[in-house]
This record gives sequence, C-alpha cells and structure tokens, in this order.
Amino acid sequence: MSASPMPRPPVFDPAQIVLNTIRHPVIMIDHEGRLTFANADAEVFFRSSASILARNTISHFVPFGSPLLTLIDQVRERQSPVNEYRVDISSPRLGPDKLVDIYVAPVPELPGSVVVMLQERSMADKIDRQMTHRGAARSVTGLAAMLAHEIKNPLSGIRGAAQLLESVVSDEDRSLTRLITDETDRIVSLVDRMEVFSDERPIDRTPVNIHVVLDHVKAIARNGFAQGIRIIEDYDPSLPPVFGNRDQLVQVFLNLVKNAAEAIAGDPSGEITLSTAYRPGIRLSVPGTQDRVSLPLQFIVHDNGGGVPEDIRPILFDPFITTKPNGSGLGLALVAKIVGEHGGVIECDSSPRGTSFRILMPTWKEDHAAPASTLEGALR
Repeated sequence: MSASPMPRPPVFDPAQIVLNTIRHPVIMIDHEGRLTFANADAEVFFRSSASILARNTISHFVPFGSPLLTLIDQVRERQSPVNEYRVDISSPRLGPDKLVDIYVAPVPELPGSVVVMLQERSMADKIDRQMTHRGAARSVTGLAAMLAHEIKNPLSGIRGAAQLLESVVSDEDRSLTRLITDETDRIVSLVDRMEVFSDERPIDRTPVNIHVVLDHVKAIARNGFAQGIRIIEDYDPSLPPVFGNRDQLVQVFLNLVKNAAEAIAGDPSGEITLSTAYRPGIRLSVPGTQDRVSLPLQFIVHDNGGGVPEDIRPILFDPFITTKPNGSGLGLALVAKIVGEHGGVIECDSSPRGTSFRILMPTWKEDHAAPASTLEGALR
C-alpha cells in the first residue's frame, strides 16, 4: 500500500510579504496606466480589492488632471524618481481631504512602468511647524536682547553686594550670601545662553564636507558624554558639500548626539546611528512664492532609546521645552534656528523604539551667492 503524498507547503512571495508590511499604499502602473500591483494598504486606500484594481487604469481612481497623473508622465519621460508633497488627490472614489506625499520611481526592467508610494503625511505640514519653530526662536531673540540689557546689569550689582556681605556676616549667614552669588551666576549663565538667539549677523558660509563635521562630533562625543556608547556610521561617500558654516553645523550635531546619548544612558544595548544620503527628488513648495527649493542632502541622527513623549513632540523645538530635570529647553530651539538660517528643514520622528532627527539641506554650488536660493531666503 503506497503512502499518501505529503501536502506541499504554501509558497510565499518574499517581495509580496515585504510590500504588504509597508504601512503605506504602494502600486505599480504599467505603460498603459493599468495597476499591475497593489499592496494591502493600497487596497484600503483605493477602496478596492487587488483584482478590481488590476482591471482598471489609475485614471479610473483619480480625477482628470490630477497631479498624480502628471508626476507619472514626468517620471516616464525623465526616467528618474520624483517626490511631491501635499498633493490633493481627493475624488468621489477616494473620498475628500486626500492630501498625500507622493514618491514615484521608474522600473528599469519594465519600460513605461512606474512604482508609486503614497504617504498620508505632508511635508508641507512639517514646513508649517518649522515656521512655528522659527517664530518661537525669534520671540526668544527679542527676549534675549531685553534680558541682556535689563537684567544682567542689576544682577552684577546683586552679586557684588552679596560678595561684600560675605566678608562681614557671621559664619551661619555666609551660606546665604553664597547662595545669592551662586543663583545670580546661574541666571547670568542662562541669559548668556539665550543671547545666541539675538545674533542676527549674516552667516559666513562655505562648502563644508558634512562627514568631516560628523567625525569631529563623534570624536568629541566618544571622549566625553558618549563614552562607552556604540556610534554607527552609515555614510554616502559621494555626498556633495553642504553650503554652511562649519562651526554652527558642529553645534547642531553636538546637540543632537548629546540628546541621543542621554536618551539611551544606562542601556547596554543603546546605540546612535549617524547617516547621510542624497535624495535628488526632494523639492519643496515654499509658502508665499512660486519657487521650488531643492533640499537633497539628508542627515539623520538616530537613537534606539525610549522615544520622545507624545505630548512633547509637536512642540519639541519650542524654547524652554525639555524633559530633562536640569535642562533649559534651549538646545533644540537653537538647532532649529541654525538649520533654518542655513535654508534647511529639521523634523523629528519618534516612537517607543527610538528617535530620529532628520535634517534636509541644500547643496553647495559654485554660483551659490544669494540667500534667496535657500528656503530661508525664499521665505524672507
């Protein structure tokens, strides 16, 4: 009696599994506009099953003249990927208020085919927050100027009086005069830190190799606040120079790496990743102007700590916002100010599995002369 054949195990397509795991709609469109592939999130987004999607063209789901159709044609023509942010693809089929970020890339192996990823989170919203961060920094600028003139002078008089009293009071009261002196010094130190916000002088910028900056920051960190913490490098060695001020960029990344080190302090598995990349498709529409600003340089400082509390994330770059017991809350506000003055954008993505600070900046060009070619200049 022959044994019954063993049942064959189900065959899994690794690519299908990976694409269904991505929490964004991903579709592939052939040269005729037909949807030849859709992951699970795409079925939800387009409110149709994969079989129904496969029987229709993309124009069946988006309105005539949609920017998505224009981007697809553009990618086919140029054979290079394109990003577009805050695109309205609302339609009766998809529903109202469908504002998405779009990534479109060609498929070299299938001429005329493109892959589209949709992300229901807008970079324009991040720019709006960036403008709020800069507005908050400018409010600190005025406050710092006022403090420098109206507070530091009286404080020096209070400190001098306390020092004179220390020489004539009893030993029991001397601790009080020292307390006055110490607290006065602490307030002066805080005012000094805030004075950096009132510096409105033009930035002296040159072509800067960001990897030299990051190596310098890493050396400082390993010999100081990040001793014993693993720091991983994930660099793009072909990255062009950034148009910036080296010392200020060092200050930016020192702040971010220090925050990352404090987020994983005491965790033996804690690590910090410094990564750089070139994203040629990232072009942003600037509010109030027809210009589109290119920010292709991407720098990320990532830690695998516990993340930023959810209630703090929307105001993380505002002055005086901190989760540290002895923090002043000025570090990230200063980072946002410096990045903004360099014509860049900074954003924070955080979860209980870690935090990433992502900076997007313009490259240096030989004809780089006017600040108006940067995001900050365009906004002015």
